[in-house]
Amino acid sequence: MAEDADLQLIRRIANGERAAERALYQRHIRYLSAVAARYISNDEDLRDVLQEALVRIFANLSSFQYRGAGSLRAWMSRIVLNDALKFLRTNSRLQFVELDDEAVHIPDPPPDAEAVPAEVIHRLIRELPDGYRTIFNLYVVENKSHKEIAQLLGIKESTSASQFHRAKAALAEKITNYLQHNRL
Repeated sequence: MAEDADLQLIRRIANGERAAERALYQRHIRYLSAVAARYISNDEDLRDVLQEALVRIFANLSSFQYRGAGSLRAWMSRIVLNDALKFLRTNSRLQFVELDDEAVHIPDPPPDAEAVPAEVIHRLIRELPDGYRTIFNLYVVENKSHKEIAQLLGIKESTSASQFHRAKAALAEKITNYLQHNRL
């Protein structure tokens, strides 16, 4: 069985090959950009977060422990995610507002998201307020529990759950509006 391409790149980087660094960057930058874009909506901030994360990735690559195909991408993704969350916390972008349950309305039945193109769904998620978007992505995309999210963000578990509920409601409203204005 052929050796994993990431492992080969790591070895070449350890031997000082600059071309291997470029190859590693080119191999993973689109994916890492997508990870960061789930949390950072401003393009300039996104570039800053990615730059910081990439500096940390290359500075700590020698301490990375290879555990098979995909382990490097997972490790790099955790660094990008942590840097994105750190950016949001540092810049006071995560503001959680407790609202009455009456203030949250999820359309009944929920909108048919299947009829909405994936790129539109991604755009609508990016339009959510930072706190909603962050918790929504941590829960849905990263498969974190509300307990884990609470620990990551320094909030109560109930705050995570309520913000997720509100994020779903806001996204459902955006999808409903999109469907009403873009009848297929």
